[in-house]
Amino acid sequence: METQERDVVSNQTGDGSATTGVAESGLDGLVPALVDRLPRLLGEVRELLTEEWPDYARFLADEQDEVTVAAETFMHWLVEIAEQGLAEPSHDAGPDAGAQVALFEEIGRIQWREGRDLTTLLSAYQVGARVAWHHVSNTALEISVAPEALAALAEAVFVFIDQLSSASARGFVLEQSEAAVTRERLRDELVDLLLSDRSDSAAVRAAASRVGWPLPREVAVILIDPENLVGQSVLSRLDSSCLLIRRRALIGAIVPDPVRPGRRQRLATALRGAGAVIGHPVPLEHLPSSVRIAEIAATLQRSGILRDDPVFAAEHLDAIIVHRDPKLLEALRRQVLAPLADLSPSVSQRLTDTLASWLRHLGDRQAIAADLHIHPQTVRYRMAQLHDLFGEALDDPSTRARLTLALAWYPEAKTEPADPTPRR
Repeated sequence: METQERDVVSNQTGDGSATTGVAESGLDGLVPALVDRLPRLLGEVRELLTEEWPDYARFLADEQDEVTVAAETFMHWLVEIAEQGLAEPSHDAGPDAGAQVALFEEIGRIQWREGRDLTTLLSAYQVGARVAWHHVSNTALEISVAPEALAALAEAVFVFIDQLSSASARGFVLEQSEAAVTRERLRDELVDLLLSDRSDSAAVRAAASRVGWPLPREVAVILIDPENLVGQSVLSRLDSSCLLIRRRALIGAIVPDPVRPGRRQRLATALRGAGAVIGHPVPLEHLPSSVRIAEIAATLQRSGILRDDPVFAAEHLDAIIVHRDPKLLEALRRQVLAPLADLSPSVSQRLTDTLASWLRHLGDRQAIAADLHIHPQTVRYRMAQLHDLFGEALDDPSTRARLTLALAWYPEAKTEPADPTPRR
């Protein structure tokens, strides 16, 4: 009867030679023999791991019962895949590792959460695989497992280690990706709090703690023109201490401790050509108002009034104050330039340019002439006209102050060709 059973599971190859069947393979006695050797097998693995991977060795010792159960499951799976290979020779990976794969995917996730490198885990797997195969092959020879079955076992070991390594790598990458998404979401929440009217609240301290962002004494905001590709590239290369601002109409970053030695120069170099504005340094609770000031500076940069590259708002607070309300500034200009209202546009423009230059250069005729590229006599003539139009007001300090406020950042006049003949 036993002979008949072996004949039933026996197969024939194409050339007539016999192929060992599952029942003839000797695999049915392998699992009990391997289970008997498990304590020695696991002890060898633990000993080999102790020198380079002591944490893994300690885990094997601390979780000995759980590890033993998992190892027994591995032995059953190993024999199952070898038997399948004998009964139905194919290139399939064999039966699904199921729970084992899920377990090793979780191990990969833990590896990332604990800040360990994936390659160390995979190397430890290889150590375990070598020891396991040593014991499996020796045990198989001791119980006279057929050569074909031994080859199937070897393939099964490689398949199993490949599946588990892939599962751990997948878990590692998934955890890394999910952690990155979560981290960015938490950083975005912190940015929203910093830019809100709750920027000095306990909520900020809690949000900063969640993302590991030490609260600085001062911060500055960097604003980038959303259309500037150079600026977007620069933002992507800022170090992790900077918090990115990603709003539809506000692109930039929050920079901690912007006045520390060397940082200003590094920012100036990195942001050149990026259409950037660096806000003035402020305590955290003043960041929202600092952002509004930086936005005004960005508007002045786009209009050509501020031409630095990049613009440091702290160096242009006067211009920012004057231009904070464009309608109010325009009303002031109309008021202080009212004496020129009845002149033709071209004459009014020439006299306004001359008046603005006169205020900038404190009445220095030579400097005004050089500034406007006209003859000094032309300057003298135009100033006589202005005195006639404004009367004694030009000698009044308060009037001069209001004129300076209105005209200090007046759009530059078009260059006039140098001409030795006085022009009117």
